[in-house]
This record gives sequence, structure tokens and C-alpha cells, in this order.
Amino acid sequence: MTARSALPGPHTPALGLGGRTALVTGAAGGIGRACALRLAAAGAKVRAVDRDATGLDTLAEESRGLAGALEPQVLDLTDLDAAELAAAGTDVLVNNAGLQLVCPLEEFPPDVFHTVLTVMLEAPFRLMRGALPHMYGQGWGRIVNISSVHGLRASAFKSAYVAAKHGLEGLSKTAALEGAPHGVTSNCVNPAYVRTPLVERQIADQARAHGIPEERVLSEVMLRDSAVKRLIEPEEVAEAVAYLCGPAASFVTGTSLVLDGGWTAH
Repeated sequence: MTARSALPGPHTPALGLGGRTALVTGAAGGIGRACALRLAAAGAKVRAVDRDATGLDTLAEESRGLAGALEPQVLDLTDLDAAELAAAGTDVLVNNAGLQLVCPLEEFPPDVFHTVLTVMLEAPFRLMRGALPHMYGQGWGRIVNISSVHGLRASAFKSAYVAAKHGLEGLSKTAALEGAPHGVTSNCVNPAYVRTPLVERQIADQARAHGIPEERVLSEVMLRDSAVKRLIEPEEVAEAVAYLCGPAASFVTGTSLVLDGGWTAH
């Protein structure tokens, strides 16, 4: 594996989100976990949503002592009505939950394609729909959508993921245009490969799809197009999310904050 980045102390409080309620999906691990802890450190009451009850219990233990409270909520985002209901009353919405299957398009299982689009595109729409009335009513809100470099570029063998992320980009921009008169911003954060269980599970699939040994996947597939030859850490993504929720980003909306190590500079 490549070297980790040197980061400042984790969960540094600097946003002043006391009194705000944030909802983070896919919060039991990876990017979602880092975002939930970062926003709780800034004082927000965080609704940590995931279908992994054990992971949420671990997260709740990790959050002890932070400025904000963390409320775990077990929820399967394919239950779209429940997702919309869960978002009511939130000031900050972080759409993070995702899943991946690496498979040639002609072999891609239709049911998996449907599930990926449900969790990664339709659920964010329903969560926005549930959150926006409260945000509009108070004249303030922050929507942060965890997109990907694959929201801006395509890769072979990832038809559902790429389609979902491209759709999320358009949904985010529409929310930005509609939300601006109400004090609501909507942005995407677009990391390249992040050091998460989701990425680690891809290595075998990538090796099979590309016909190469697993030990060559990181250098020849995942980091091939990145100028910075390492994985990005979840905490780095969380800091980008935190920035977009803070006062310094009040004029930033309808855009994509790219954390791709130079991938899209090609």
C-alpha cells in the first residue's frame, strides 16, 4: 500500500455547528464515519444513518466526548419513504452511502444496477425532499453530496456507479439553483480512490475484470491516472465536507470540489 498522508489532529472543531442537526448516510464506516465524527466535533447533533447496526454502535462509542451528540439510526436506504422521513428537520445533509460492483456492462446484473441507482441517486433525492422544507423555512441549509471522480469521468466495468454519480452531480446542481434564494447551498465532493472497505473490496473484482494479479491493481488501475500516487484518507474528505458546511463557503454552491490527486488534470 502507498503511504498515508500527514494530517492534522482528527476531528478538529472549527465550524461552530452547535445547535445544528446533520444527517450523514453510510455513517458506519469509511467516509461517512469520518464525516459524522467531524461534524459532531464541530458541535452538530449528528443523525448517523446506516444499515450496519454494529458499525453504528462502534461509531457511537468513538464519538463520546465530542462537542455534538451522535444519534445512530439503522436504516436501509432502499426504503425510500423511510429515508425521506428520516431527513425531516435536518440543517445539514451529507449524502454519502454507496455500493459498487465491478463487472462488464453486458454481464451486469439488472437487479444490482437498480439497487445502486436506488441507494446512490434516488435515495439522495428523497433525503433532499425530506430536508428542504425545514431548510427553506429557516433560510439556511447545507447539502453535501459525496460524489466521486467518477461523477466527472467514466471508467470501464462500473456502469451503475458511474451512472449514479453522474446523476448525483446533476441533482446537486439543480438543488443549488432552487435552494439559493432560500439560503441553501448544494455541492459535490469528488474524491478519487479513498482508503475505505468499499475500495479494498474492489481489488479482487478489478483484478478479475482487467485480467491482472491483485497486487498490480493499485498501481496499474486505481492510481494509474492520479498524479499523487496514494489513496486519499477518509478524514481528508471529511475536511472538505466540513469546509462546505462552514461560513467561509456560503458563496460556494452548485459546484464539485475535486479531491482526485490530479486525475482530471489529464
